[in-house]
Amino acid sequence: MTTVARPAPALGRGFVAIEGPIGVGKTSLARRLADVFGAEPLLEMPEENPFLPRFYENRKHFALSTQLFFLFQRRQMLDDVRQAHLFSRGVISDFLWAKDRVFARINLSDDEWRLYEQVAGTVETDLPAPELVIFLQAPVEVLFDRIRRRGRGYERIDRDYLAAVAAAYTDFFHGYQESPLLIVNAAEANFVESDEDLRFLVDYLDNVRNGRHFFNPLPSGFAG
Repeated sequence: MTTVARPAPALGRGFVAIEGPIGVGKTSLARRLADVFGAEPLLEMPEENPFLPRFYENRKHFALSTQLFFLFQRRQMLDDVRQAHLFSRGVISDFLWAKDRVFARINLSDDEWRLYEQVAGTVETDLPAPELVIFLQAPVEVLFDRIRRRGRGYERIDRDYLAAVAAAYTDFFHGYQESPLLIVNAAEANFVESDEDLRFLVDYLDNVRNGRHFFNPLPSGFAG
């Protein structure tokens, strides 16, 4: 992989969050944009969740424990970044805090959801708001293929669940107004290996200031 052949622009934002369904390429893009902009990457660590492998084996039984672990993990990560004063130099995250509720609503029973809401309400005060959210979209079959190719043993995800996650994300961002939003068609873009695809996106970011924007890059395939 080569670097983007242009001077790294100023990020111009203290906090950018990248979101989208499982397998869409959030973490890979966060790493590359952080490198381009000289920002700090803030990346989820699903491998640290001891309940996640069991969740994929029995979603109903392990949904609440899995969800609560992620809730506290993300809160701690945001607190650590704030205490290190990294927002002043720029942070690019591969998650948005609100995504926790997206997954919780899909996976929890009504009783578990009410308990989750009580717990979440105690830990979500004084959260940093992203100054830009990038929402990556791709068809379910594309997501499924990417998950299969990255080969994480614990990710035994069926298509129906993946489709439910993708639909929940689409519904959530349909009404999202908390931050400027850039919706990216990531079905065929290769932000991991293609400097050209990444450059097109970086250039487009200069035009995103307020409201909702859409970016449909030229296809170059996807590798990873």
